[in-house]
Amino acid sequence: MYFPLSPGKIHTVTLSHLFNKKRCICFFDAEPIDESSVKKMILTFEKRSYKNQELRIKFPDNPEKFMESELDLNDIIQEMHVIATMPDLYHLLVELNAVHSLLGLLAVVDLLQELTDIDTLHESEEGAEVLIDALLEGQVVALLVQNMERLNEQVKEEADGIFNTLAIIENMAEFRPGLCTEAAQQGLMQWLLKRIKAKMPFDANKLYCSEILAILLQNNDSTRELLGEMDGIDVLLQQLSVFKRHNPNTAEEQEMMENLFDALCSCLMLPSNRDRFLKGEGLQLMNLMLREKKMSRTSALKVLDHAMIGPEGADNCHKFVDILGLRTIFPLFMKTPKKMKKTGTSEKEHEEHVCSVIASMLRNLKSQQRTRLHNKFTENDCEKVDRLMELYFKYLEAVQQADKRIEGEKHEMVRRGEILDDSMEDEFYLRRLDAGLFVLQLLCYIMVEISNSGISQVHTHKHTLTLAKISFLDNQLLLRHSIKRTARAAGFHGFCSQLAYSFQR
Repeated sequence: MYFPLSPGKIHTVTLSHLFNKKRCICFFDAEPIDESSVKKMILTFEKRSYKNQELRIKFPDNPEKFMESELDLNDIIQEMHVIATMPDLYHLLVELNAVHSLLGLLAVVDLLQELTDIDTLHESEEGAEVLIDALLEGQVVALLVQNMERLNEQVKEEADGIFNTLAIIENMAEFRPGLCTEAAQQGLMQWLLKRIKAKMPFDANKLYCSEILAILLQNNDSTRELLGEMDGIDVLLQQLSVFKRHNPNTAEEQEMMENLFDALCSCLMLPSNRDRFLKGEGLQLMNLMLREKKMSRTSALKVLDHAMIGPEGADNCHKFVDILGLRTIFPLFMKTPKKMKKTGTSEKEHEEHVCSVIASMLRNLKSQQRTRLHNKFTENDCEKVDRLMELYFKYLEAVQQADKRIEGEKHEMVRRGEILDDSMEDEFYLRRLDAGLFVLQLLCYIMVEISNSGISQVHTHKHTLTLAKISFLDNQLLLRHSIKRTARAAGFHGFCSQLAYSFQR
């Protein structure tokens, strides 16, 4: 596929042109491929590239004059695909300045995709580093974006060219995650947002764009801020609003929806984007999704968790109560939905997000909104306190079983003379969290808040004794240190001393 960057009218040469000319490209193993033959191949490419550019400049409006050189150039480009099988020779592309020529033509999207194939790059990381450095030095992402802007996706070959271009970017980002910031700033972020919101039927390219966007935003505050400045939060909300009353039509469309939700969650890690989310009425959209009970409900709950956690989520917490969000979240707390397999969400994940949202509100709400939240726990003879205890014992048992397995492994390791270092202890701690310790800590935090709320109905309820004694006396060794550790990580700094006091009482 040939996408030249020379000025003037763009002409595209595809394999169909080659056959129309009755010209057949044949590859023979006439000589073994080694460093010498690769050098010869690159020099031939340079000569044909120069000749083609010269004729294009001389006859810009007469394609017949440079068609033969175009075909010759396409021949050598096809032959150069063999270089992708030898990443240890990538340095020759750089040393002979072929990378600069390739980027100048951008006639080789397919070739660049093969050269940057992630499996190939890992075969020879030294050669791969040299190639990636040269591509980045040549502003490869900016050139790729410029080329994509000129392509017409109504033409299948050009739509395929965009897909292959995105594959190049994904390969480079996977090999070197640090280039995501630079790539986003070179126009990629703007192009992705424009393509995602384009009024076009869903296709593989839109799915790929959502995936690349989610990759750019992973653990990167710079790209998150850039997206926010480009009104990307509104773009994500607009695209997701389609799924508030309708399920995705295909598995691929569902994957795109999840990619957009992941991108939104990642953006909300940045405090300034939470303000944009609030002003863009993101809370109202998520609340509607929770009520509609479509496939988007599970991911909407996850977004709420990200928007409301920590001190930075205080405004969102207050707004959520104002839009009657308590009527939406507590039914999900009282009964875990059964139909979650289609979305790939486990029961534990659902209960974790619900408990985290409630814990965030207890952490952040003030005055009237806080009173409304407390009153929820008194409704229907304190049924939500009963549910709190039900979940508490469920996750306590899960954590105790995990602890029993871990202690058995530790005993076996000591018997074999192995050392239990800090990294191993961290691994065990992560396993306990995965088994349900994090949810258990959230439940205990909610218990502390409700116990200290001063609500008379809660204190006279039949489970008050259980809540006060079993939770904070019998199991204090299990929870004391871990809950304080997680509370700090989750942003509940001001309540660590209160938690410790509750344990000691």
